[in-house]
Amino acid sequence: MSRLVMKFGGSSVADIERIRNVARHVKREVDAGHEVAVVVSAMSGATNKLVDFCRELSVLHDAREYDTVVASGEQVTTGLLAIALQTIGVEARSWQGWQIPILTSNAHGSARIEGIDASEIIKRFKERREVAVIAGFQGMYPDTSRITTLGRGGSDTSAVAIAAAIKADRCDIYTDVDGVYTTDPRVVPKAKRLDKIAFEEMLEMASLGAKVMQVRSIELGMVHRVRIFVRSSFDKPEDIDPHSNQPPGTLICDEEEILEQQVVTGIAFSKDEAQISVRQVEDKPGVAAAIFGPLAEANINVDMIVQNISPDGLTTDLTFTVPSSDFEKAKATIAKAQAQIGYGRIDSATDVTKVSVIGVGMRSHAGIAAKAFKALAERGINIRAITTSEIKFSVLIDAAFTELAIRTLHSLYGLDKS
Repeated sequence: MSRLVMKFGGSSVADIERIRNVARHVKREVDAGHEVAVVVSAMSGATNKLVDFCRELSVLHDAREYDTVVASGEQVTTGLLAIALQTIGVEARSWQGWQIPILTSNAHGSARIEGIDASEIIKRFKERREVAVIAGFQGMYPDTSRITTLGRGGSDTSAVAIAAAIKADRCDIYTDVDGVYTTDPRVVPKAKRLDKIAFEEMLEMASLGAKVMQVRSIELGMVHRVRIFVRSSFDKPEDIDPHSNQPPGTLICDEEEILEQQVVTGIAFSKDEAQISVRQVEDKPGVAAAIFGPLAEANINVDMIVQNISPDGLTTDLTFTVPSSDFEKAKATIAKAQAQIGYGRIDSATDVTKVSVIGVGMRSHAGIAAKAFKALAERGINIRAITTSEIKFSVLIDAAFTELAIRTLHSLYGLDKS
């Protein structure tokens, strides 16, 4: 007998019929002898409505009351799923974050989990074979006993944290896709579903544009060695063998579990990018600090940075990227600091895309990036900026060439092949 956490997102619990389908998935695992905790999101669209209510009342609303409102979506889902399970003969009860409790920091709207006391849930596994239906996305700040929320996608983080707390054998993330693909199948129809992917690779893919899982949840899985399994909630429950070592889906695990590791695992991309170039800056110590210091103080995350020295060696251009949502704020921040920076002008662009190539196999293979640069050049795709790390490299290109670049790189590294 093993212990499982099953997490279901908003699209999986969007209406009563889908909640019944979730209940059948849970019953399948319970009937197979597993101890099960289920983490659920709010029904699809519910959280957005609750957020809109808060904003309609006040743009500058109290973050503590905001959390009280938006956390209620998950509370509804836990009660409905517990009823659905009881209706089909499965012992179950709902749990809110504060009841377990899931203890968090005081950062309302983006709190971090700091501790979970899962002893009562484990006790009920043993004594009652009771399924714990847990509200994702929420916890409690112990000093005030107030409800907190974990930010968008926080139910993934809740699920992995619960799995670590109860020492689950696996955390199954049920979603509207059947696993992690080599790239977005809507862009590359030949994209392949991965059977396994290393934590580090998945962390890079999620942070660089892949929308399958929240970054924080993967970090937790890697730290606590929680094996995470991404699978579809729309597969028929009765068609899945609960005793299978790996039903359809993608296992996110330690690199050691992957016997045949490809050099490149996947291609991620993000259109949520903007480029800013600070021109004709005096080439002297402290200039970079004068530019990036104010941006850091404004909580603007800077990604790619390229510096070009002018031919006379007296001035330099600094080019960098920021999330498109911070574009106007970043330009205003730089303009405000013009006296300290001493630049000539600012150029900018929002029609750009960051394309990233990821794979732990890149650690031991040379020339992987060079192949990409050559292939993109042959197709007339200009690279505006480049960043690299041990297991990935990213290029910034004009948005018009996004699909061509992704398809080119996907084929270049043999990801089209079975």
